[in-house]
Amino acid sequence: MSDATSQRPLEEGIERDFSTQMSYGDYLMLDRLLSAQRPQSRPPQHDELLFIIQHQTSELWLKLLVHELRSARALLATDDLAPALKRMARIKHIQHTLADQWSVLATLTPSEYALIRPFLATSSGFQSAQYREVEFLLGNKSADMLKVFAHDPAAQGELTTLLHEPSLYDEFLAYLSRQGYAVPAASLDRDWSEPYRSNPDLVAMFAGVYAAPESHWGVYETCEELVDIEDNFQQWRFRHLQVVQRTIGHKTGTGGSSGVDFLRRALDLTFFPELYEVRTLIGE
Repeated sequence: MSDATSQRPLEEGIERDFSTQMSYGDYLMLDRLLSAQRPQSRPPQHDELLFIIQHQTSELWLKLLVHELRSARALLATDDLAPALKRMARIKHIQHTLADQWSVLATLTPSEYALIRPFLATSSGFQSAQYREVEFLLGNKSADMLKVFAHDPAAQGELTTLLHEPSLYDEFLAYLSRQGYAVPAASLDRDWSEPYRSNPDLVAMFAGVYAAPESHWGVYETCEELVDIEDNFQQWRFRHLQVVQRTIGHKTGTGGSSGVDFLRRALDLTFFPELYEVRTLIGE
């Protein structure tokens, strides 16, 4: 018997062992995942499953978004720009998926939602800790938001940590400073728990990058990736606003927010102000 023949039963046995140890459903824990949809409406309402799955899948994508944002931030902190850019490219695809999902929820009419809403009680997307993590990682910091998670000490603790850590943009500015760019000290040495404020001196620095992109290609590309991320985020906010407006009009949100008015104010928020303000100077 050849060595190859003598080894075949062992190899086949190993393959059989692996196949019995873990299935597709085991790996993805589908028994838990697919049993996590528990409609509350009585009598049961057909459209509640759509509402639940829409928000559950959004939370899964937000989980991945947080994962990628944290990684991009860490890579910038160690001056690994190329893989950080790869993370940002993936972040943009995740954002597109999140924004596209609103079209599914938009099929829920006001009359259909009215049959579900009483069973939501005070639950609200406003209470999504992962969404707030994304905002904190991108720089929209607010200590007041921590109060929303008083019922969830673990989430509140994680957000408190993020509140006092640099955002993705803070790490980019620190990276630029280490590379010799004239980043104002006020943009580097600041209280990270406070929302970022635009600095005109930083706008002037970015104007130099945009005036000669071929000489600053990595930085130039990163600036545009960040603008893409903010643009995608704003599109997600706008689609959210549209869906809420067409579903509940100007009613107060289930979590107590002002609903459409709250979402409209969010459209005025910006993560990377200098990267937009510099556009006024380009070509002058």
